[in-house]
Amino acid sequence: MNQVWRVVIVGSHPTSMLGTKLILEEEKQLSVLGMVSSSQEGIRMVGEIVPDLVLLDYRLPDTTAETVLEQMKLLSPESHVIIMTDNDGLSLLQALISRGASGLLSKQASPFQLMHMIAGLREGVTTLPLEWVKQGIWPLTASAMSEGGLPLSETETFIMERIVQGITYDKIALEIEVSRRSIDNYLRKIYVKLGVSTRAQAIEKYALYTHQGRQLYA
Repeated sequence: MNQVWRVVIVGSHPTSMLGTKLILEEEKQLSVLGMVSSSQEGIRMVGEIVPDLVLLDYRLPDTTAETVLEQMKLLSPESHVIIMTDNDGLSLLQALISRGASGLLSKQASPFQLMHMIAGLREGVTTLPLEWVKQGIWPLTASAMSEGGLPLSETETFIMERIVQGITYDKIALEIEVSRRSIDNYLRKIYVKLGVSTRAQAIEKYALYTHQGRQLYA
């Protein structure tokens, strides 16, 4: 028997969230354990529940999905996050996927399209609207190095700046109000993005691009 997936919905409209909950729970393999409207409540709930799936509105009352998504993935790395958007999802695709999203879907999508995407994630695949494919989205992850920049988020850039300045990890954690363990998680992501394996290599590569005056984050 397939595992029942635990779901959290983080959205800006309570009525819409309730409608989505009812759609999801028609499928016996999905159980919605929480619905919240603020980014901080959403982050807290994901940290507590560690859900299999998060449906996250791109635009929340107090922020947009990018920062929220990164914090959720730090707390629950294995959670799938589908971003629900009214915007041009194609223009957001690369930035959100690089931050850990498993897929993007329009709020105007049909219930079948939502359930189809979730079914795909259960099997380890995601889906894209045919129209995006026709518009030519390839390659999805163009090399940031070839474009003269490092693929770091704003928070990751701040952490690297402080490391270069010799600030301890504990102090950096206090400055951005996260746990010491979260700093380790950020560093693992930074090393992967920079293609390095040590602190010294990360500092060297970061310093190289900084001195060249190039863009550091997407």
